[in-house]
Amino acid sequence: MDMQATMTTKLDEARAAAFADEIGRTLNAGAVAVMISIGHRTGLFDVLARMAPASSSTVAATAQLAERYVREWLAVMVSGGIVTYDPDRRTYALPAEHAACLTRDGALGNLAVYAQAVAMMGTVQEPILDCFETGAGLRYEDYPRFHEFMAEDSAQTVTAQLFSAILPLVDGLEAALARGIDVLDAGCGRGSALLALAARFPRSRFTGYDLCADAIDVAATAARHAGLDNVRFEARDLTELAETSAYDLITSFDAVHDQRDPQDLLRRLSRALRPGGTYLMQDIGGSARLEKNGDFAMAPLLYAISCVHCTPVSLGQGGAGLGTMWGWETALEMLQQAGFGSIDKHVLPHDTMNVWFVARRSARCID
Repeated sequence: MDMQATMTTKLDEARAAAFADEIGRTLNAGAVAVMISIGHRTGLFDVLARMAPASSSTVAATAQLAERYVREWLAVMVSGGIVTYDPDRRTYALPAEHAACLTRDGALGNLAVYAQAVAMMGTVQEPILDCFETGAGLRYEDYPRFHEFMAEDSAQTVTAQLFSAILPLVDGLEAALARGIDVLDAGCGRGSALLALAARFPRSRFTGYDLCADAIDVAATAARHAGLDNVRFEARDLTELAETSAYDLITSFDAVHDQRDPQDLLRRLSRALRPGGTYLMQDIGGSARLEKNGDFAMAPLLYAISCVHCTPVSLGQGGAGLGTMWGWETALEMLQQAGFGSIDKHVLPHDTMNVWFVARRSARCID
């Protein structure tokens, strides 16, 4: 008998206590994250950012919310180190340095948007527990407000940077759009990027496909209200896309990794491009190898989103369940296998969480 194997490992009480403290901080951070989501959705951060130090009553009245709940929310924000509190005056304030990443017009982008993902995880915990037992998946419609969350994310990582940082990735693209080309956004969601492009380039023709009819309804309504007649939206399963040589530019923004069959989709998108056409793809920029993601921005959050959303949504369609962190290496390999002639990889300063690929269909290809 191996005596060493039978020995009980001695507990390092100091390490155990330090780890317990760390778990306590994690639990606190999780609670604060859910309250950040509430602060975002109620507009409380935006209200506080515009105010001088104020009482809970004044904050609540300005936000048109119930004071008792606002006061309790403020207590979380104070104890979580987000809002400052003057106990003598009983006033609260949001420092400008904190507002910079927690408000809708924050200089550093609005990280409060992503706190909604933490809150969403709690709402789907029960069906996810069933998935752990059965190995089954879920549907997009099982997630409350998913498209609202994704639209907010896209608005700041894609639409807000579209003309200054994203289109310049492709040489000559803006000039081509101004002359008039055919564009498809595959997995367009609520269509904010496509609507912005259609408004900016009236001579080009834009099409948006997405599996979810509710998102398409929002996009189509927005196009009508904007009076845009050069853009159309259609609820469509991309696994059945069979168009050939139909578009000069195809885009997909954070839409490939949770498809049923990403490799097949990329092949279909390649065929849908005209010879010489361009595919512009944004997706999560983490590595396919877990050990390389130790310093990757928000890796625990992204793996958690993968566990409760992207993986079960793919499995629910009968897919492979590659997950959010499928890895830029996987994406690059799939683009190569899809037959693109050249592929360039970019990471943009405003969006280090994602990677951008510019892939071109060979001008000599045959469908």
